[in-house]
Amino acid sequence: MKVNVGSADRAVRIVLGLVLIGLAIAGVIGPWGYIGVLPLLTGLFRVCPAYSIFGINSCGTRS
Repeated sequence: MKVNVGSADRAVRIVLGLVLIGLAIAGVIGPWGYIGVLPLLTGLFRVCPAYSIFGINSCGTRS
């Protein structure tokens, strides 16, 4: 799969994922916080399946 998540997008996804997981572990937001695994994984692997479906690329231009 081609990389389609840029640097700023990647940082936001990783931080958001970690915050959601942390809040779920602490019991603040309940088990729905584990949905933070999705942005965390897409940030770490730099591939977002939804971006692929909709033709979005936040990486900029690459050859």
